[in-house]
Amino acid sequence: MKKYEVLPEKLKRECKFEDFKFKTTAEIKPLEGIVGQERAKKSLEFGLKIKSDGYNIFITGISGTGRTTSVEQAVKKIAKGQPVPDDWCYLYNFSNSDNPSALRLPSGKAASFKKDMEKLVGELQTAVPKELESQLYEEHKNQIIKDFQNKRTELFEELENSAKASNFQIKRSPSGIVIIPAVEGKPLEEADIEKLTDTAKTEIKKKQEILHEQLNLISREIRKMEKSAQEKLENLETKTAEYTINPLIEEMKERYKDFPDVLKYLSEVEKDMIMNVDDFKEKKEVEILPGVKLPERQSSMYKYQVNVLIDNSCAKGAPVVKEPHPTSYNLSGRIEYRPQYGAMVTDFTMIKPGALHKANGGYLILQVVDILKNYFSWETLKRAIKNKEVMIEDLNEQFRLINTPTLRPEPIPLDIKVLLIGNPVFYYLLFAYDEEFKKLFKVKADFSTIMDRNTEGVSNYNAFVSKICREENLLHLDREAAGRIIEYGSKLAGEQEKLTTKFIEIADIIREANFWAISEKSAAVRKTHVNKALEEKNFRSNLIEKRFEELIREDVIKVDTDGETVGQINGLSVLTLGDYSFGKPSRITARVYTGRSGMINIDREVKLSGTLHNKGFMILTGYIGEKYCEEKPSVFTASICFEQMYEEIEGDSASSTELYALLSALSGLPVKQGMAVTGSVNQKGEVQPIGGANEKIEGFYHTCKVKGFTGKQGVIIPHSNLKHLMLKDEVVDAVKKGTFHVWAVKTIDEGIEILTGVPAGVKNKRGNYPKGSVNYLVMQKLERLTKNYTKYQKAGKRIKSARRNH
Repeated sequence: MKKYEVLPEKLKRECKFEDFKFKTTAEIKPLEGIVGQERAKKSLEFGLKIKSDGYNIFITGISGTGRTTSVEQAVKKIAKGQPVPDDWCYLYNFSNSDNPSALRLPSGKAASFKKDMEKLVGELQTAVPKELESQLYEEHKNQIIKDFQNKRTELFEELENSAKASNFQIKRSPSGIVIIPAVEGKPLEEADIEKLTDTAKTEIKKKQEILHEQLNLISREIRKMEKSAQEKLENLETKTAEYTINPLIEEMKERYKDFPDVLKYLSEVEKDMIMNVDDFKEKKEVEILPGVKLPERQSSMYKYQVNVLIDNSCAKGAPVVKEPHPTSYNLSGRIEYRPQYGAMVTDFTMIKPGALHKANGGYLILQVVDILKNYFSWETLKRAIKNKEVMIEDLNEQFRLINTPTLRPEPIPLDIKVLLIGNPVFYYLLFAYDEEFKKLFKVKADFSTIMDRNTEGVSNYNAFVSKICREENLLHLDREAAGRIIEYGSKLAGEQEKLTTKFIEIADIIREANFWAISEKSAAVRKTHVNKALEEKNFRSNLIEKRFEELIREDVIKVDTDGETVGQINGLSVLTLGDYSFGKPSRITARVYTGRSGMINIDREVKLSGTLHNKGFMILTGYIGEKYCEEKPSVFTASICFEQMYEEIEGDSASSTELYALLSALSGLPVKQGMAVTGSVNQKGEVQPIGGANEKIEGFYHTCKVKGFTGKQGVIIPHSNLKHLMLKDEVVDAVKKGTFHVWAVKTIDEGIEILTGVPAGVKNKRGNYPKGSVNYLVMQKLERLTKNYTKYQKAGKRIKSARRNH
């Protein structure tokens, strides 16, 4: 047994404090960049630098490995050295107001252009009305009106003279101009006209018709004169407005002469302002009822505003945008609405940017789970990347029964690098089920959960501790405390030569150790404070574990830690509850008897075992057949069961334990109950590594502690799990004192020797095992069971034959 026993120094890799050249982590330079992730680092660098289409990056890894923080730092570092992207604006489209025009300007120019346009409109709102009220303008206007009035007066005087010559009078009434017969300047009444002769009446009628014809000619001429005068007034107003507007527009054009799109827009603005010069005039409020005024309509001046969608005037390098809530609208932008006269209206000034606009020319960082949780977001993102443009749409439009008018802004060209961060399962699902995914995300950066525990790794760990302490204003750690953090990192990694990259858990322990150090008014965090933080962390989570220990102590859960029993052994499993895992012992029993059913797994029969456990159990059949039945068949029945196990059993880590119980039952040799076993086995009898070795050993240690130490208790583990051991100091100290033991085996034969104290036995040249060995006793038992079965089979046949003859 001694040769298989693990020495205390191999149960844990302790930190050598003498290798640390500092007293506290305050002397260490804080960590920079990505740590322990060379593969991910190279993938990121490649993905960020390559400019070809489709080389967006999917960052995979478990949460807490620092993937998001590391990616942000790496992206920002590269983005600093890249050019600042252009600004983008939306302008009123004078040809089609429903399709606002997009304008691209160099960085910082959009805000300047917006201010210049506001200044231009402000100046014109003052200058144009002022010019339209000027003395010169009024003189020209009055002259046009006066000329029209003089000509109209002349025409009416001509009409009146003709009427007077024909003994008629011209009178104006609300219904129009009336021509009335007169005698000696006095108008004739209707009764006077009736007294005249028919000849006189006919003569009056003829003259009246001539005058009416003349009146119609004059009316047509006046209308022509009115139209001409109106055109002259409009032309005067237009010329005056053009005279006022043109110099200011030309000044703007000179300022933006290097931007053809701006020049084209300013020409359209000038044309629209001149055509709609009335918009510059002061509008009077309309009172629809006493004291009730008609709500003001939106000023038509909004057409000349500039909607700055993206302003990079303060940017330094390419933008790096992290969108925490990537809905479709938050990605591609939205069109907002406002109520007006009972309806919802909008215009180009209410177009708002999305994350794709903000990150255009740079980098967009998204969490894939957030993308997939929001309807339409994934399709919106893919469409933008694939088409290289951002299109702002109203998603509600496709769900309305009746489509309502809305804006369709001109799409903006997109040049972006998208970085998706998520669990590996999302990468594989999207790769398998989304045909476009592999075309759009060609770079995979995989963040590992472990890193090498070498000089560089330890140095980076200490630098990380220094960084956390500085950033969060925590007490720095002394050398022993820093070493304890290194050991905890290996514990989480589950390997002596590795360190975990789940820096979020390391940071939590640093913060908690800082709390206990401050509570004791310590100048720095000591090893005792780190140990206190770990103990308290476990205490907050180990309620269920302690309840199991109580049930074992009270013998409610049957687990023996002393004595010897045939066909009974202690197996070990790991229970994980959230972020806390612990080992739990379970009794496994085996019974053997005459029959032909072979090996029966009771848990499988009642469907309480998973596929992996079933596989591990079926391997036992191969081992028994090759080891003991190579030359002659064996017929027997064996039942194996996990006692007091009421949940599903999964995994093959108990397959060696089940085999030991079976061998004990077959050989009749008792198993030492102070030992527990873990390890999977193959058909050759080689013990294979398992997971959770530390938790299983510590779990059985605590069981022995509550039941009482005997000095003979311990755990048998696979030899290949030695490198995974990072046991608690309490367990290591117990091993040093001889209170507890850990054995490491490579084969089943080695394990059964430890459990029974009897040599397993090796076949000689004749194919026989030494007498008294475990394997010899197993062979003997199998032969007896086979003979018994054959004997009863023959007897049964004789009885059946006799009955038939009778």
